[in-house]
Amino acid sequence: MTDEHHGDVSPVDAVLAALADPTRRQLLDMLAELGETTATTLAERLPVSRQAVVKHLAVLDAAGLVGGHRAGREVRYAVRPAALNTTARWMAALASDWDRRLATIKRLAEAAEQEAAAGEVEPGGA
Repeated sequence: MTDEHHGDVSPVDAVLAALADPTRRQLLDMLAELGETTATTLAERLPVSRQAVVKHLAVLDAAGLVGGHRAGREVRYAVRPAALNTTARWMAALASDWDRRLATIKRLAEAAEQEAAAGEVEPGGA
């Protein structure tokens, strides 16, 4: 999923890497539930410091999963679903491809089984 020549990370890679951490998944869930909110509010609900929450939010932001904007002295964060939707489409296409491959394997196995069963029946009856 990465561009081997330039070392660039694809959007799907960035999303998967960001979501690999359980705290970041929890933050994303909380933002989806609460709507737009601050790092301080999020930190009050987690067993990590506000500074740790800000670092996790920066990773989520870099992956395109959340966005932050200044509202006075605060930075308010909200979910940005586009990157997650792109990743979900990629995963659905991958699952569909594997379903097709498995269906082909199943058909081949069933055909081989039928051929083997037909070869076991001796011509002429008994």
